[in-house]
Amino acid sequence: MNKLVLCRLLGLVAILIGGSMAFSLPWALPVLGGQWQFEQRGFYGLVGSMALCFAVGGLLRFWGRDSRGQLFLKEAMAVVGLSWVLATVLGSLPYTLSGTHRAPDVRMSVVDAMFEAQSGFSTTGATVLTELENPAVVPRCILFWRSSTHFLGGLGIIVLFVAILGQGSAGKALMRAEMPGPSHSSQQARTQHTAWVLFLVYAGLNALLTVVLLFEGLSLFDALCHAFGTMATGGFSTYNASIGYFMTRPDLYNGPLIEMTITVFMFLAGTNFMLLYALVIFRPKRLAADIEWRVYVALLAVATAAIVGAGLWNHDYVHNGMVAAPTDAVISEGLADEDLGNETEQRQSVLQATRFGLFQVVSIMTTTGFCTDDFDRWNSFSRGVLLVLMFVGGCAGSTGGGLKVIRHILFAKILGLEVEKTFHPSVVRPLRLGGQPVEDQDLRKNILVYFGLIGAIFTLSWLFTITVEPNSTWTDHGHNHEHKLIDAASCVAATLNNIGPGFGVVGATKNYTNFTAPSKILFIWLMMIGRLEIFVILVLFVPSFWRWQ
Repeated sequence: MNKLVLCRLLGLVAILIGGSMAFSLPWALPVLGGQWQFEQRGFYGLVGSMALCFAVGGLLRFWGRDSRGQLFLKEAMAVVGLSWVLATVLGSLPYTLSGTHRAPDVRMSVVDAMFEAQSGFSTTGATVLTELENPAVVPRCILFWRSSTHFLGGLGIIVLFVAILGQGSAGKALMRAEMPGPSHSSQQARTQHTAWVLFLVYAGLNALLTVVLLFEGLSLFDALCHAFGTMATGGFSTYNASIGYFMTRPDLYNGPLIEMTITVFMFLAGTNFMLLYALVIFRPKRLAADIEWRVYVALLAVATAAIVGAGLWNHDYVHNGMVAAPTDAVISEGLADEDLGNETEQRQSVLQATRFGLFQVVSIMTTTGFCTDDFDRWNSFSRGVLLVLMFVGGCAGSTGGGLKVIRHILFAKILGLEVEKTFHPSVVRPLRLGGQPVEDQDLRKNILVYFGLIGAIFTLSWLFTITVEPNSTWTDHGHNHEHKLIDAASCVAATLNNIGPGFGVVGATKNYTNFTAPSKILFIWLMMIGRLEIFVILVLFVPSFWRWQ
């Protein structure tokens, strides 16, 4: 292991993180809407955090100044894994140094701050903050830093690093270690050119969504924060009610229009960015020919239809959820006929069900985690579908988390081949994807190992949570401790797959603030493991990984 190379590259990452904090400073100033009596502690907390990041980066660069040799896969994996650990620590500094509170009169602990930082960088969107709209609790500039961690972590800290600084062949190794999802086409080549393409598509979509949200009435601050949360499939909002806030202010916002705009961009964020690039250069056939994208669209459509149908059958969308869903438009227009009113209300209920169902399906499957309705009140079937979607995720090469659609496709094909082998043991068929044989001979084994590891990590983490977390986490906050099993399972699924909200105690209107420190530390690691897809983090605990060879 070439530790000098590690120090040099980790130093660059620390400096990059520190420099990115500068973009949060202007939001503390009155000219951009900040209230200085609340923002000054956030401002100085960010300045102090930047100084520490630069100090750590400079020290690491000094130690690695004499580094020589090529960056091999082992060093690349170490750089990526340690970069995310370093980002968690350095990214938590603004919360701790500013004295940010997770609740009124309750300051964030070191574990709370690291949880919030890792949730941002991994684009999970889980939070311990309870009063986002109170600058006395969370300064506005800190809130912007919180959303900025989504932007930095959306494509990956290392991908941005490679796009901006290059690093030659080392950059290729770094991107291979960080980019999520198995490679299944020639579009997945890991080069600096690819890094730039990914970055430009990502930044362009962020800019486009920001402009659209500005035209729809959001402030620049809200537009940027929600664009970061959408395109990174993160889910951090600037309001306690998430996207549902815009439904509560019809005097200021066209809530349904904002909702559908974010739905479209969440869908794009869950699509392979190289396919979106193909659209930009007028090669739409690549998109239509991609089997993963076709299955991605089909799953979204089927899940939406199922949830909308089940919701209408069980009356889930009638005056329910995070915001009221009034159907008094007929009355406001003076239509007195009762039959006409009932017919209009029924049409509105179907439209409302489609809106809420589609938004939540796209939000959960792309692992964004935004909410417009309290899906924890939906029927059991709909909640079950959402739980399954947590383990599906977006496409490879997107910012979405989860297991990725392509892995489920490959797993289904592998399972079919194995079943056929039981009654035709002499038949040898190649694994095919999109009609073409898969050349990677180890892919079948890797897919099965990955699914097995996810199952093992989920089970062990679930057992740890229900064992360590006291019943008071539920009973002291108005929840039934008998729901502990399913709530704990949803916590693990939501953090491991980088979703954010789960069910019950961490439902759409709740958060992770009441969990004990051991559970939060577990969730931090689960978020990191899920974002880096297990192996890059697990190898850090193997002693032989660190030996010189």
